[in-house]
Amino acid sequence: MTQNVTQVNKLLILGALIRFQSANFQFNYLMELQMTEQQASKNGVGVQADVAGAQDFDFVIGNWRVHHKRLDNMFSEDKRWVEFEGLSSTSHILGGAGNVEDNLLYFPDGAFRAVAMRAFNAQTGRWSIWWLDGRFPDKVDTPVVGSFKNNIGLFYADEVIKGRKTKVRFQWDASMPNNPKWAQAFSFDEGKSWETNWTMSFIPQ
Repeated sequence: MTQNVTQVNKLLILGALIRFQSANFQFNYLMELQMTEQQASKNGVGVQADVAGAQDFDFVIGNWRVHHKRLDNMFSEDKRWVEFEGLSSTSHILGGAGNVEDNLLYFPDGAFRAVAMRAFNAQTGRWSIWWLDGRFPDKVDTPVVGSFKNNIGLFYADEVIKGRKTKVRFQWDASMPNNPKWAQAFSFDEGKSWETNWTMSFIPQ
């Protein structure tokens, strides 16, 4: 009987030591992670979420239903618009100074997925936005770059699309947080005139 009690006591002590070591490891890991983040911030590596401008896209974090309206052929004189629905889910990355948006688009000729990735540059105060169409997974579009002012975000890039030099503009309207809107426009005359070819209206799920 005494032997059994002694064995039980040993097991209890061993269990307590394991729990203590595990808790100590977790504490040390968290402290080391915090120190690493602080050192990275001092060295200018990475971005804290409270830097001015780093929260510009927080309005779109979450899950959304999206109503799309798009020119059927962006490079034709035929200005027929098509409308379709979609789903979108956006979450933070880079410690809050970036986000990734996963999209499901119910195109008239078949559904597909696409991803938008956004990252904030604290030194320039500007955002870069990349778009990846799931139908062409080996091609990431040239990032559009820009910033927000008075809840309107404007982002630009120079592209060659179907052999034509094209200026691309993304516009975000965050003036209504429960119904943000996005629009894409192209310019073929160095930005003198713009034609909107795709809009999205976001509604919370």
